[in-house]
Amino acid sequence: MAKIKSNIKNMVLSLSAVSVAMGAALGFVYVKTKEPIEKAKIQKEIDAISTVVPKFDNNPKAEQYTSEGLALYPAKVNGQIVGTAIKTTTEKGFSGHIAIMVGMLPDGTINTFTVLDQKETPGLGTKMSEPKFKDQFSKKNPSEFKLIVKKDGGDVDAITASTITSRAVCEALQKAADAYQKGGKK
Repeated sequence: MAKIKSNIKNMVLSLSAVSVAMGAALGFVYVKTKEPIEKAKIQKEIDAISTVVPKFDNNPKAEQYTSEGLALYPAKVNGQIVGTAIKTTTEKGFSGHIAIMVGMLPDGTINTFTVLDQKETPGLGTKMSEPKFKDQFSKKNPSEFKLIVKKDGGDVDAITASTITSRAVCEALQKAADAYQKGGKK
């Protein structure tokens, strides 16, 4: 077999062939994984709804509506609302985007919340999911409990060394409470 000459034409052809092959491989993987990833995201949202509101017998995802630009999912038992799950976000986390699902009870109190997506510092900001921080919001009505960290004059104990993350979670919870008050009591 003859040795291929190393010149610019052969190098460009080789690199082009490798690039086309890798592009095709990436495209193939994307097509194969797109649907399972979407299904997993939907399932994560459904699981989050079940976590933040009391037991229900309807399909909150099918009855979804919006208020203040947020998605609200009414949870009902025999047609009566037992809670509303609200998907809320903030861009003010230490590492940017935080998405949470908040459960509101019919009287406007927070049942609980769960984190859907975040990129906070492991071991610090990720503590927003731990009971020590999360439980302080349970059964609190935002009209009486200031969703602001104590350092800023509110009622929330911030996560040690993660005040920015704590403020971001408070902002997201306040957005959910506002959306619930303005149009979430359906």
